[in-house]
Amino acid sequence: MPTTPAIPVILDVDTGVDDALAILFAVAHPGIDVLGISCVAGNASLERVVENTLRILDVAGAGDIPVAAGARRPLLEPARSASHVHGEGGLGTLRLPPGDRNARDVSSIELMRSLIQASPRPVTLVALAPQTNLALLLRQYPDLASNIERIVFMGGSASVGNATAVAEFNVWHDPESAAIVLDSGIPTFMYGLDVFNQVGIAEHTATALATGDSELGRVVGSLLTNRIVLGADRASEYSGLIGDAGAVCALVDPGALRTEMRPVRIQLSGYGRGQTLVDLRRHPGEDIVHGLADEWETVEVALDVDAARYARLFLDTLGLS
Repeated sequence: MPTTPAIPVILDVDTGVDDALAILFAVAHPGIDVLGISCVAGNASLERVVENTLRILDVAGAGDIPVAAGARRPLLEPARSASHVHGEGGLGTLRLPPGDRNARDVSSIELMRSLIQASPRPVTLVALAPQTNLALLLRQYPDLASNIERIVFMGGSASVGNATAVAEFNVWHDPESAAIVLDSGIPTFMYGLDVFNQVGIAEHTATALATGDSELGRVVGSLLTNRIVLGADRASEYSGLIGDAGAVCALVDPGALRTEMRPVRIQLSGYGRGQTLVDLRRHPGEDIVHGLADEWETVEVALDVDAARYARLFLDTLGLS
């Protein structure tokens, strides 16, 4: 019986807690062929992101997947730490020993270019971080679009934000880059906070993994039980979210999602800077009727998810169910 070929994928990451979970899932799933990993500053500094990525690949027992460093900061603004979520090292309280892997001695832009050009099948770019690297790639090498199947990005929201009341962190961190990527003409899929915040692992399951006999289980359990400090006067909370890993689940099980093709634009000024404006109207408004609406990009937006199904898929793929 014929099998479906694995999807050729390049991951673009800012490896903190949930990027690590996403890398572990992507490497483990037979339906995904990770061609390479591009690193960008976001959840942690660029140097820490690269080191975290290399150490997580060791945990995964991955083959020789090339890793390269990219942008140290957004296009216009300084990098901003997310240590209150991911800890100073980026992986919460998890400490992993250094291994023998090294990043490639090329920029992630050049690594992605060479991998896309060499791939016999169109590549899917999976952005789990601020999209600075992708924006630079597509501006410098626009002809690569012909061998890019689509861009799947974890970012944005059709409802509330987390970095601000309306903006999600990855887009807020570098909204100009997100706008460039949306404007590229490449089919784009948005896995935003609307679904990101739904897929979690029960605390008793995560705790059992963290204290179990499996090295992989202990790493995954430690990442899942990382507690987020939400303010100086507030206690840390358990969420157990698989986070970015859900966007990678979407590659192999899109049927667990409810998605709609919707007009989307990135707000670039004012308090709403970094907001993904998602037009959910069922009928044209006055702005459209009277020709006052600026041009929007059409994006496939995930609006709901069978959270239990993705939680099972994540654990089953890693052999931890």
